[in-house]
Amino acid sequence: MAAKVLVAYGSTNGSTARIARTVAETLRRDGIEAEALPAPSVAAVTPFDAVVVGGGLYAGRWHKDARRFVRRHRRSLAGRPLWFFSSGPLDGSASERDIPPVAAVRRMMTRLDVTGHATFGGRLEEGAKGRVARMIVHSGKGGDFRDFPAIEAWADRIAKELDNRSGGGSR
Repeated sequence: MAAKVLVAYGSTNGSTARIARTVAETLRRDGIEAEALPAPSVAAVTPFDAVVVGGGLYAGRWHKDARRFVRRHRRSLAGRPLWFFSSGPLDGSASERDIPPVAAVRRMMTRLDVTGHATFGGRLEEGAKGRVARMIVHSGKGGDFRDFPAIEAWADRIAKELDNRSGGGSR
């Protein structure tokens, strides 16, 4: 039986949303039914066999929509294959080394027995919402640091793990 995966995300300026859509697209390419949705729009996770939750990082905190999603659905998430991702470093560091999750995300991961976490570079460009974001862009420290081949490779690993769990082993 093929898995059905939800990729829920919290995003302010669209960078994390694009990463979530890339994860879902990659999973579909790998033969897995996947849907990327803004975290606040998800009424229930019970229709899904596995869940990926992503949130942008803002001042060392995961996006509020991602945090609220995990809190709201914690009982349904428990026992399901579950992965988290964060996006945000506005430099090449996420492509150069594994960046561990921030403390609050790490605590959620422990409570819910999350299978894995990845941190991807973020994007902050002209027109960004928020005073601090605009200041960062105007100071010349913005840009697009997302590494789509790395995002796709991470999603491929999720697909392989789901395939192995289902006994498929066809990848």
